[in-house]
Amino acid sequence: MSDKDETQTPADQASQMTAAEAVKRVRRTVVEMVDGRVEGKPAKVPKTRQVALSASEVLAVADHGTHVVVVTNDGQKFSDRDE
Repeated sequence: MSDKDETQTPADQASQMTAAEAVKRVRRTVVEMVDGRVEGKPAKVPKTRQVALSASEVLAVADHGTHVVVVTNDGQKFSDRDE
């Protein structure tokens, strides 16, 4: 039981980060197999790259002041502190 008013002021709403704003700050690390060479022979080698998230993937956003945490619909957690 809380006596706290559940309505938000316009200032509170403006300070909340939207999913679109949050995905601009975080990236998903993806490992893909590309053609390369291992010991002089052609082979598939792993290469990592950073891929942007889309706003439709976002389940929740938490702005901690120093960093932003984004949780996706599939349960993965990303932070801009990781970069």
